[in-house]
Amino acid sequence: MKRNVISTLFIGGLLFSSINASAQKANLEVDASKTITKIQPTMFGLFFEDINFAADGGLYAEMIKNRSFEFEKPLMGWEQPKSSRSSMNKESGMALPVNVAASNTNFCRVEINNAKGYALINEGFRGMGVKKDAKYNFSLKAANHDGAIKKIIIQLIDKDQKVIGETSIVPKSDQWTNYTAQIVGTQTEKKAKLKLTFEGNGTIDLDMISLFPEDTWKGRKNGLRKDLVQLLYDVKPGFLRFPGGCIVEGRTLSDRYQWKKSVGNVEDRKTMMNRWNVEFNHKLTPDYFQSFGLGFYEYFQLSEDIGAEPLPILSCGMACQYNTGELAPMSELDPYVQDALDLIEFANGAVTTTWGKMRSDMGHPKPFNLKFIGVGNEQWGTDYIERYKVFEKAIKAKYPNIIIVSGSGPSPDGEHFDYAMAELKKLNAELVDEHYYKSPQWFRENAGRYDNYDRKGPKIFAGEYAAQSVSGANPNNRNNWECAFSEAAFMTGLERNAEVVQLTSYAPLMAHEDAWQWTPDMIWFNNLESYGSANYYVQQLFSTNKGTDLLSITKDGKALTGQNNLYASAVKDVNSKEIIVKLVNTAAEAQEVNIDLKGAKLGSKGTIIRLASASTQDENTFADPKKITPKQSEYKVTKGKQDLNLPAYSITVLKLKMN
Repeated sequence: MKRNVISTLFIGGLLFSSINASAQKANLEVDASKTITKIQPTMFGLFFEDINFAADGGLYAEMIKNRSFEFEKPLMGWEQPKSSRSSMNKESGMALPVNVAASNTNFCRVEINNAKGYALINEGFRGMGVKKDAKYNFSLKAANHDGAIKKIIIQLIDKDQKVIGETSIVPKSDQWTNYTAQIVGTQTEKKAKLKLTFEGNGTIDLDMISLFPEDTWKGRKNGLRKDLVQLLYDVKPGFLRFPGGCIVEGRTLSDRYQWKKSVGNVEDRKTMMNRWNVEFNHKLTPDYFQSFGLGFYEYFQLSEDIGAEPLPILSCGMACQYNTGELAPMSELDPYVQDALDLIEFANGAVTTTWGKMRSDMGHPKPFNLKFIGVGNEQWGTDYIERYKVFEKAIKAKYPNIIIVSGSGPSPDGEHFDYAMAELKKLNAELVDEHYYKSPQWFRENAGRYDNYDRKGPKIFAGEYAAQSVSGANPNNRNNWECAFSEAAFMTGLERNAEVVQLTSYAPLMAHEDAWQWTPDMIWFNNLESYGSANYYVQQLFSTNKGTDLLSITKDGKALTGQNNLYASAVKDVNSKEIIVKLVNTAAEAQEVNIDLKGAKLGSKGTIIRLASASTQDENTFADPKKITPKQSEYKVTKGKQDLNLPAYSITVLKLKMN
């Protein structure tokens, strides 16, 4: 027998073992005669959080920043190039925010002394993405005092102030009135701005100044950005968790996410500061606010659109413990619990119920068929367990079939984790959320994490994970190939333990090229373009090949959890009549394997899908968005064992048709 020759090398500060070309083939055995467990349809999903400008400035296609003048600085995002607060502005004019005390809302009063010298410009979200020949729908509310202003000219301008699209409206009423118009882009521009100029001198009040591309997802008016939703849809996710993680908790309880404020008429939803606005000194973003144009109704609708189970997470009466850690007293927890009960009614209730009627009035009479609800994000300690018990009792009393997601804290180990898991097990918790932001090496070394979990204990939701190329929350983290294939190695372990692990999702989901706070991220976008990272394609590969039945795959009777840098999982898909084997080679050299498949008769052809790259530091970019993407080829089935070559640093999915 040939001896395995082991060599080692250091790449990116991590130690890799590699098998040289003379090493023998790894003999793998797949048993297709026995289903270990059913794979849950929710096995691989998506986690959305409004971080990195993922909602306003991202998925929510509104192009105007601070459209209703409700930021803490009411004119943030708006420029008046020929006006000054310290001047009478006789040759221009001045825009001033007006606060309506009764409703604590703002609008903008524009006093124009010389219309030829005045302009009001919105900078968008690090600019506005305009495409040549594309249509953009403009709207605003205006009250034209004394009919002084004869026309408002609306222009898109490029970085050189050149007009690249124009329309106008005639404000006829001195009462608040809605006006609409359409602009057609005459050139493509990533950093466009919107410019308003006026005909006539006098005073006009403006509010809800809005601009959306006409071409949104499913053509919905004032809807979601089409290319970004398409990337989500293409993952074929089993669930969509929303509205996020720390967003749910808030820095304080008063700025937690309150779902009831995110539904109803869009213009009535109260703008508030996004907690990521001030979270990181390395990336302060004072212009990061939430308009809630993307609210809970839209999240449910999006879940439905992409075929995912909705999974909302709600505050449990604890602010982020990394911030203030404020607690709602146990005696004042009822409103938080009621929010959870009312949300279930909003999602599932008949149109005759209070919240079911609101859902229907918003355009969705049929229930959303909500099955899951999360209590808290990643809280820890006795305060969380105490509050979780109250939620669980109330939810189960009224909605016994709703599955409750509980939390184990922010880390996959340590005293807080151990305490939470022990307590939740005592409570017979159904689904426990675990989070891991660790090194690529940790992910490779923990592929067997769930092998010894209690099969009769709580099921696991691997709710947030991503390999950190440098360290957690470090701005220098990269979406490199080493991180991606290390996650894939870990994911084979998640899949192999489908008896325990029932939902999994990478985090965070999205990041704006010019306005991110956290890296790495699964999808990157700017105002015109978007692409999936290598990590995105790993998620997509697993999700679109998850199968229906878990099978055993072993080497020498043992699961592959990194022996000789090999990782593997296997499933059967009873719908497509396929055996699907996932193989990850984290070695620096290619490896040969043969697969002995027992208990199934194979057809003559199969498919190989491969994700690979030569360097551990490779990554997808705007310049090369498809550098690391799956490549598919036909596989010819042989009698007996199936021989495969696994390239260095590669993920291979072998799909074999059954007769």
